[in-house]
Amino acid sequence: MLGPRARRWLWPWLLAVAALANLAYPMYVHFDFSHSPDTRSYLRMAAGRFDSVRVTHRYRVLVPAAAAALAGPIATVYGRVWPQRPAGQWPLRFAFYVINCCLLAAAGACWFNAARHVQAAPAAAALALLAVLSSRWAEYAAGLPLTDSLYLLVFGLGYYAVRRGPGAGWAVAAAYALGPLAKESFFLLVPWLGWFARPALSGPRQGVAFAGGLLALLAVHYGVDARLGAPASTSVSNAFQHLDNLTYSLGRAGSAKGLGELLSIFGLFSLLVPAAYWLERARPQPARWSAPLGWAEVGLVGVVVLHMLLSGDLGRMGYLAAPVFCTALALVFTHWRRIVRA
Repeated sequence: MLGPRARRWLWPWLLAVAALANLAYPMYVHFDFSHSPDTRSYLRMAAGRFDSVRVTHRYRVLVPAAAAALAGPIATVYGRVWPQRPAGQWPLRFAFYVINCCLLAAAGACWFNAARHVQAAPAAAALALLAVLSSRWAEYAAGLPLTDSLYLLVFGLGYYAVRRGPGAGWAVAAAYALGPLAKESFFLLVPWLGWFARPALSGPRQGVAFAGGLLALLAVHYGVDARLGAPASTSVSNAFQHLDNLTYSLGRAGSAKGLGELLSIFGLFSLLVPAAYWLERARPQPARWSAPLGWAEVGLVGVVVLHMLLSGDLGRMGYLAAPVFCTALALVFTHWRRIVRA
């Protein structure tokens, strides 16, 4: 018999897995890998080949390693289930699909529980979760050999810890342990996490957890660089090269195509939140649906904007704001009768 805490996490996770497995399956089957150097890099990493992998990707080893471990058992039965698909990378692609669906669903469970901690109704939080998972970027993250799902989980853990407060120290520690290996730009999230997650985990304990994550990252860097015979300075220079994307990203965001890309992050659901805010503009702030939201949400969106500007991939990085958007949308769904009357 599952306890209340287990049910609070299991049911939204299962709901998210069911949604993602359906949405991402066509992406896993039909995607043209010739147009995506990122996916080819992670497939090579999972196959144990790091020599032709871009320096931006080669240290994000957790998801490819998990996919490689799962691909072995899958390969023994894959040909019997899908005999029309030739051997080769199909079992490995399927392993990425399974692992990414599970990781992104875990992120979704964090979004759901964070929304519940700002007094969103359970049905409203579940509906908001499904709305956010309907994004094309969720389909990409779950269906393709990428590592975005793990980084989304890191953001979800951090936001859940901030909203949960005391008792969520495990989520902060997990974010620090996984973050450095999920994406190098995790360091942009560290100041936000260090400030707003203090009620969940004290500053000194956060420092210890962060040190553990850094040691794991250094160990991976050492191992990969030693295997390739690459100088350690390569990754440092690669990080500074991302600064060149600032001008490009600003110009793109101001174009019609860029604005369309921003709107497509969460689709037409993006219009519900500002519309609901506008409808309640005459209501005193403490009585508005948005009253539970505050500087933590503003700060996290600011961190996401930095990711967008440095990467040049506005839509894909913009989806990192999913924890905040899911919570805001859950509050809108919770108070929709009052909002409509306004």
